Amino acid sequence: MKMTFKKIATAIIASAVICSAGFLGCTKKSTSGNDKEILVVSFGTSYNNSRSITIGGIESAIREAFPDWKVARAFTADTIIGILKDRDGIVVDSVQQALDKAVKEGIKTLVIQPTHLMSGFEFTDLNTLAQQYKGKFDSLVVSSPLLTSDGDYQKVSAAITKKTASFDDGKTAICFMGHGTEADSNSDYAKMQTVLTNGGFKNYYVGTVEATPSVEDLIAAVKSNPAYTHVVLVPFMVVAGDHANNDMAGDEDDSWKSQFLAENYEVTPVLEGLGQNWDVQQIYVQHVKDAMATLAK
Repeated sequence: MKMTFKKIATAIIASAVICSAGFLGCTKKSTSGNDKEILVVSFGTSYNNSRSITIGGIESAIREAFPDWKVARAFTADTIIGILKDRDGIVVDSVQQALDKAVKEGIKTLVIQPTHLMSGFEFTDLNTLAQQYKGKFDSLVVSSPLLTSDGDYQKVSAAITKKTASFDDGKTAICFMGHGTEADSNSDYAKMQTVLTNGGFKNYYVGTVEATPSVEDLIAAVKSNPAYTHVVLVPFMVVAGDHANNDMAGDEDDSWKSQFLAENYEVTPVLEGLGQNWDVQQIYVQHVKDAMATLAK
């Protein structure tokens, strides 16, 4: 049926009214959260399954807690970014690329949430880069790593001991492998050990693969208790990536598993990163909330 001039004019006016009200995306987007972003920054991993349930798990928890915010991803490891692109065709932004994209997309409020375990070199570099973008957003805040406040240590202790409670039978040493760093923050591993021990978790040990306490330190500690016949190895890392699969649970002579086997212990590796622990995910969510609170001041 042909439309009369009067009907056409009426339709045009109605369309204009709808567009002026912001419906159907005719004018500037009004969808809540399109100018607010949480950028989740991780080191990254080439282990796809672990990445999905650890880094992806943290991002999903944040997305669920803040449905009105856009949640984006960036990795700090250029090597990982390259591997994923060349091997799998997966494109992940570097931090600088993600920040430039946020500026281009008109993000006004940006919260950067690192999944880093502690305030080491990676976190320092992230902070330095973020400061260069301060003037490009109305508000920008860099949130804190997992282990920041005393309360964080208590929460992480509760999370990892609950997850591994079935192993704590008095005959099993539960050994966590951290990465280790030359930064002052390496002392955070010793602090985590103190929190565990003072909390009554006498069968828990925290070591590192690239610093101290070393695996040799852990073996000496475990051997000092003749009740132990079994050793459980768990990553004290966000993801169960290369270090967990090879340095911790690998079959090479220098892996933690092989070294404890050489001491005649039964060994059980648990290839689960901290990021897939729901309780740990909620600590990151709380850190985002805390960071947002500073924006309102």
